[in-house]
Formats: sequence, C-alpha cells, structure tokens
Amino acid sequence: QVQLVESGGGLAQAGGSLTLSCAASGSISSVNFMGWYRQALGKQRELVAIITGANSTKYADSVKGRSTISRDNAKNSVSLQMNSLRPEDTAVYYCNADLYVTYFGRSLRYWGQGTQVTVSS
Repeated sequence: QVQLVESGGGLAQAGGSLTLSCAASGSISSVNFMGWYRQALGKQRELVAIITGANSTKYADSVKGRSTISRDNAKNSVSLQMNSLRPEDTAVYYCNADLYVTYFGRSLRYWGQGTQVTVSS
C-alpha cells in the first residue's frame, strides 16, 4: 500500500517559520507531483504549493515569495518551508501526491491525513 506520512505541523508565531514534510512509501515507480493543500475553517481547500517530477513548482499567490517547496527523489518526499508566517496561514495542511504505482500499473492520487498549522500573533 502507498502511504503518505506528514510531519512538521503545530504552533508557530506570526513572522516565524515552519517546515512541513511529507514522505510517500510503497511500490512507487515515479512521482508525477507532490505538494500541499490547506483548508481553513469555513474555507475551501486550496493549493499551497506543488512540485512536479520535472522539478517545476507552483505556489499560491498568498505564499509566493515566502515559501519554498523542494523534493528528495530518493526518499519520495517533499518539504515546504514557509517563512514570515501570518495568522491567515492557520489551516489544516494536506499532503497530496500523484504517484505511478507499480502494482496497479497506473498513476493514482493520494492524500495525507492532514496536519494542523496554527499561527498566532
């Protein structure tokens, strides 16, 4: 089975920094993309940042310039470094990965269980 393990969530102060990490495990042939979504209370889930297998990246406008997403191909993992945190960054963050799974012979979309990020002033 494919699993996504998230880490790095928790409490942070406004203006501080935080790193979220997600590691995929299982019979994975290749990673099409991995990234992070977030959902604040009363809000729709939105893309935060994503990195493709070709190392192209995309960021939400709200985090662009203060966030960096990177990947470790050997470990099938992704990390999101967020700086200059704002209270508006408070949300549940979900790892998302599109993976080519060897057993099924196709690409499948996986979601992490979500990790809470709370930014206080």
